[in-house]
This record gives sequence, C-alpha cells and structure tokens, in this order.
Amino acid sequence: MNARLASTAALAGFFAATLPARAADSQLLNLVMPDATVLAGVNVNQAKTSTFGQFVLNQVQTTDIQKLAAATGFDPTRDVHEVLAAAGPAGSKTGLALALGNFNPTQIAAAAAAKGGTTTETYGGFTIIEDQKQTHGVTFLSTTIAVAGDVASVKAAIDRAKSTSSSLPAPVLMQVNHWSTTEDAWVVSTVPPAALHPAAGTPTIPGVGPGAAANTALQTIQSAAGGVKFGDNVVVTAQATSDNAQDAQNLANTVKLLAAVAQMQAQNNPALQTLVQSLNATSTDNIVNISFSMPETQLQALLTQPHPEVRKPQRKM
Repeated sequence: MNARLASTAALAGFFAATLPARAADSQLLNLVMPDATVLAGVNVNQAKTSTFGQFVLNQVQTTDIQKLAAATGFDPTRDVHEVLAAAGPAGSKTGLALALGNFNPTQIAAAAAAKGGTTTETYGGFTIIEDQKQTHGVTFLSTTIAVAGDVASVKAAIDRAKSTSSSLPAPVLMQVNHWSTTEDAWVVSTVPPAALHPAAGTPTIPGVGPGAAANTALQTIQSAAGGVKFGDNVVVTAQATSDNAQDAQNLANTVKLLAAVAQMQAQNNPALQTLVQSLNATSTDNIVNISFSMPETQLQALLTQPHPEVRKPQRKM
C-alpha cells in the first residue's frame, strides 16, 4: 500500500470511528410491508470506509457485474449506498429488496429489453420490469430508489411510496433503528428464525441444562437480531429472546458448549481459534447476548484460504 492510499484509508477509518452511524433510510423503511417478519440491511457507504468492507466489495467484482456495468452504466459496488431487504409472513413467499443509490432507469430498462426474457407493466405511474411469468419485478421510484421483489409486493410498495411514515409496528422500528445505527450490516427477526431450527433427528448435546438438548434450547427463541461492525476488529453481535429466563440460560450454555467443541476441532487453525476464543454468551432474564470478534487481517485470511478437497471414495474392484 503506498503512502497516499494509506493516508486515505486512515482518514476514512478515523471518520468512520468518530462520526455517528446513520440509521436505516426512512424512505426505504416507508416502503416495507407492515407485516414484515424479517428485515436486514447493509449500510454500504459506511462499510466502504473500512478495509474489510473494501475487501468484500473487491470479492464481488465478478465478470457478470462488469458486464452489467458496461450494459447499463450501473455498478452495484460503486452506485449502491444502502440495501434493505424484508420478508413477509412465514409461508407467504413475499418479500422486497430495496436499494438507495444512483440509477439510470431508462438505460437499465433498455438493457433488460435488449437481453430479452422480460416484460413490462405500468402501475401507479411507474414501469415495472418483470420476468416472463410476471411473478417478480423491479421498478425505480426515482433515480435514487430501486424496488424489487414479487410483483404484488412491488405494487404494494408503490402504493406505500405516497406515505410519509412507515407502517411497521413501533417496536419493530425501534429494533431496526437500534441495530442499523450501531452496525454496518444487521438483521432483525420478529419470529423464531427458521434457520436456527435443526432438522428432525438432530443429535442431542448432553450437559446443556437439566436434561435439555441443544435443539430444544434453540427452539425456544421467539425473536432475534444481530449485526456486524467492520473495523480493525470485525465484531459480530447477536441478541435472542427466549420464552423465559431458564430457556435463555440453556441457550447461552448451548452456545458455549458448541464453541468449546469448535475450539477443539480448530486446533490447527489459529484464525478460527481466535474467533472461537473471543465468543461471549450471557443471559439476563429471557434475553441472550452473544458476541465474537476477529482482527480484520485474520478474517480476510480465513475467508481466502483454500478449502481442502474432498476426495471421493474409490470403488473396490
């Protein structure tokens, strides 16, 4: 790294550390469906000020993105400032992906039409670019706001664009504002996270509470949230709400036990050892707080190290 680049990175890091983080953009929040159960966001501008954020952006600079930029003038690694995603009620298969950035709707629509396989529909004065089955689409409410998702959700977002306030419940907005202000990337789930539910037949882990299995402890989660803060140390923070204080304690014990198992299995991986050793899980009443961190340089090394090849068993003759 040359002296000029080092000074620029240091200055960006200084401002990232001293300036208050900005909460999720209110224009995007106003477009979210009122019954959203999971919301996630990334403050791309804030993340770009960190070395790790720049590393992630470099990793996604694929040939496809370069072709997209050439055809539309739009480069997501450069032109997107913030991303907000929302999922509807469980089983509804509805959702939205919202972005704040710099867009050229006319050029993007022309590129989509030239490529084929799309159709368009006008709704509420906006053009929705849809797939041939007209199940999913994208529209631009302006040159700075893009909306994508299933067509019904996109149309509903267009309707909500006329409102000056969010229709999300106040407790959800409080959660979103808290996590989006303190983290560079975050997620809030108002329902038990399906990803934390082990499949049937998951083996139990002895010693986690009085006769409780790990899967039982995880299934007591009623809601959860978490985020990642980039910097010299990349810090991951999570919070889960359980049914009661005992369930929260069992969950914290489960996390600690899984960390101990992971530490034993990572004896030949110093970076992973550092990550596991930093893990902290505590419970207060029915709330579980979990955090772990890793130096940015070690995390980059961990993500870029080659994965061992899995050898296929040879057939016996």
